[in-house]
Amino acid sequence: MQSFFRKAYTSLSAAPAASKTNLLKNMTMGRALNQSKMMIQSQNLMNSAITRRAFSIIDTKIMRNIGISAHIDSGKTTITERILFYTGKIDEIHEVKGSDNVGATMDSMELEREKGITIKSAATHCEWKDHHINIIDTPGHVDFTIEVERALRVLDGAILLICGASGVQPQTLTVDKQMKRYSVPRVIFINKLDRMGADPWNCIENVRERLGLNCAAVQVNIGVENGLQGICDLVKMKALYFEGEKGRDVVEREIPDDLKEFCDKKKQELITILAENDPTIEEYYLNEDFNIPIDVLKKSIREQTIAQKFCPVMMGSAYKNKGVQPLLDGVLDYLPNPEESNNYAYDIQDKTKKVKMDIDNKKPFVGLAFKLEESQFGQITYVRIYQGKVKKGSTLNNTATKKKVKISRMVRMHSNNMEDISEAGAGDIFAIFGVDCASGETFCDQSVNFTMEDMHVPEPVMSLTIRPKKQDQLEIFLKALNRFQREDPTFVVKQNQESEEIIISGMGELHLFIYCERMKREYDIDLAVGNPTVNYRETISQKAQFNFLHKKQSGGAGQFARVIGYIEPLNSDMDSQDADLSCQFVDGTEGQNIPNEYIPAVEKAFHESTKKGPQTGYPVVGVKYVLTDGQTHVVDSSSLAFAIATRYSFKEAYEKAGPQILEPVMNVEVTVPAEFQASIMGQLVRRRGSITNTQTKTGYFILNADVPLAAMFGYATELRGCTQGQGEFSMEYKMHSPVGEFEIKDIIDAYQRKRAEKGEDI
Repeated sequence: MQSFFRKAYTSLSAAPAASKTNLLKNMTMGRALNQSKMMIQSQNLMNSAITRRAFSIIDTKIMRNIGISAHIDSGKTTITERILFYTGKIDEIHEVKGSDNVGATMDSMELEREKGITIKSAATHCEWKDHHINIIDTPGHVDFTIEVERALRVLDGAILLICGASGVQPQTLTVDKQMKRYSVPRVIFINKLDRMGADPWNCIENVRERLGLNCAAVQVNIGVENGLQGICDLVKMKALYFEGEKGRDVVEREIPDDLKEFCDKKKQELITILAENDPTIEEYYLNEDFNIPIDVLKKSIREQTIAQKFCPVMMGSAYKNKGVQPLLDGVLDYLPNPEESNNYAYDIQDKTKKVKMDIDNKKPFVGLAFKLEESQFGQITYVRIYQGKVKKGSTLNNTATKKKVKISRMVRMHSNNMEDISEAGAGDIFAIFGVDCASGETFCDQSVNFTMEDMHVPEPVMSLTIRPKKQDQLEIFLKALNRFQREDPTFVVKQNQESEEIIISGMGELHLFIYCERMKREYDIDLAVGNPTVNYRETISQKAQFNFLHKKQSGGAGQFARVIGYIEPLNSDMDSQDADLSCQFVDGTEGQNIPNEYIPAVEKAFHESTKKGPQTGYPVVGVKYVLTDGQTHVVDSSSLAFAIATRYSFKEAYEKAGPQILEPVMNVEVTVPAEFQASIMGQLVRRRGSITNTQTKTGYFILNADVPLAAMFGYATELRGCTQGQGEFSMEYKMHSPVGEFEIKDIIDAYQRKRAEKGEDI
């Protein structure tokens, strides 16, 4: 309204005297009309949101908590932008790396808009057909996989995007594994059907074969590539076209004649798959009656999707504004509300006891802090409520730190913007300010003491040395490192005790580069960064016995301890994605040859010995230490003596147990124009790659290979050079695997040189 009066005053001042009377009259009428429109819009807004936003508590039956996940560059942020536009949350569509220099709404970081990738997950919320939808847009790049991990940990459902041209890609496999880990039902959306080589039916076969999902199309595309016009809904058996501004108007028509037979065939396929798990649909199928009522068909799809026995497949092109509104309908029709998801907590007093969380506002509050961010207002903590409700001003317990926290400010997030709320109820996602906590901690009402199930945090695979060039920036540098560690569990900071170098570790080159760049931009720190190093590991390949006596007498109380037992590998095959990289201690003693009070000292000393392997200085993994017997002295035995004996016994047995060095192996996918096929295969073979799959799609060659991470440094530059800038690749951690015999000597020699430079005994 203020802008209206400013414009009116400017017009009136500039008008000729004779025109001022008429202009003023028109302005008065216009003002009244404008006020009337604003009142109507305001009233409509209040009617639709009064029970949800003004009072904050949202009915869980009309709530959906969803995430959008996929391989990098599959269109996650683009589809989120369309969802926000069609639900009225934003007024304009902006593209990732947009030409208007604005960028997509959910990419709020400057780095995200520059690079056209999502770096951190972002939360928003919107309204669609009287339902409230909380959305988390997640990164696609494997280096930021923890963002996907913790989003899926707290969500009730998800949209899995598949590129219509590329099909199932490496990160799609990772996302699928994460969804299965947290039992998250999903709908599948085959995006980018406007791209050259797009084939939704090949994608569906890909999903069945590579992901092992029971899925079927609930839509059929009308046209493909440049000829994509709309979709056919197999549940309603209607064609949908997207017209008007940015495809906002969904127009329902009869299915085109040339597609009727194909749609009938695909609907029969859908019913056949549903009939496998639904007696009601099976009855229709056995009677060869495929005219199933819409509500019966939707109910079957919904029940099987929530039970994770089936995945409905939808399709379209977010960039071309086709298929997004039906996808939103699918979220409401097929994905669960919070009441339909099963979530469990552990009782702090007895962590073997699982307690089912009830989506009930009357129950004691239980919420999980699943993500942290620093803002100009302080730390923002994202919380998912699993039980009960919380009001502004409430006091809660942090069950990890045993501290009480007061909730002084509550907000709903919309990317980097926020809306203040006064309370939130069961099943909801919101954010709080001014609470000191770490990611993964549980908040409870003071009447209960629960902790939610932990999320999976992958181990870092790459490290860099880092320091500020100016000594006076050390304090702010350490502050930045501390902040990033709290935000991201996969970003690990350690200090080398001998050299006092600070080492940062993460999930890959891009992951560490982004944090270095953020320190420069957000804290104005000039950094000196060392070369990337690979996080090797050591292990053993065979069983070895030990019988070590530690005996020392130098006047006064002496030291005496004998430990007997063996070490053996935990894994029969280290070349496996399921290989156990932990170390285990087993107390196999009988009788009292070693008193019980010394056993903890033995266990602790063993685990300390595995922190730094004798060959490379990297941790030892996959080893079981079994203590079977020992010997003590009445006077000279002590916990210290047994700790020393354990360290020496491990070293002695380790040398006889066939020590091996393990290196991280990456699953690499390269996509290049077909004419560069031979050179690409040669490149990866030279880099010690093992090719696992190849395919050709409409002028493009796609290659999958397992390649050691150490051999992948500098590959981006080489790939661009030999493909005239047209090649692209992605990689994700697959497993640790034994290093080849030709590389072992180089790794050990490098470690020995490093020790010699520090003046250590070799």
